[in-house]
Amino acid sequence: MKLKEIMTREVEVVHPDDSLQAAARKMRTRDVGLLPVCNGDQLVGALSDRDITMRATAEGLDPKTTPVRALMTTAVVCCFEDQGVNEAARLMKDNQIRRLIVLNRDDRRLVGIVSLGDLATSVGDNELSGQVLQRVSTPAGQN
Repeated sequence: MKLKEIMTREVEVVHPDDSLQAAARKMRTRDVGLLPVCNGDQLVGALSDRDITMRATAEGLDPKTTPVRALMTTAVVCCFEDQGVNEAARLMKDNQIRRLIVLNRDDRRLVGIVSLGDLATSVGDNELSGQVLQRVSTPAGQN
C-alpha cells in the first residue's frame, strides 16, 4: 500500500514569521500536533505541539511575539507519496517520530501528512504499528 492511499491531504501550514500563538491556534482548530512550516509553497521546516509547550515554555518565550522560525525544526524527516507504508513505518521507527510530512517526488512539494495512527488504522497491521510505537516511545539512548 502506498502512502498516497492513506495520508491526510488537507494539511494546515504555518509561515516562519507567524507567531507561536497563531501556530498553536491552528493546531487546536485542526486538532493536530504538527504543522509543516512553508515559505510560499516550499517546505522549510516543521513545528510540533511539543516544540511549543516544552521548548518555548522552558525558554520563557512569549508565544505572542516569538516567530515560528525560532523553534521550528529545519531538518525535517519526510517521505514521498509513492513510498510504501512499510518504508514510512521504518522512517518513523528509526527517527522516533509519530508523523511524517509527505512530498511529491517530482517537485518535492507538500502533499500530505501520515501519522502512526494512519498506519495503524489503514493498514490493519497491528504488529507493524506496535513495533513502531514501541520504538518511538523508547527514550533516546535506550534503543
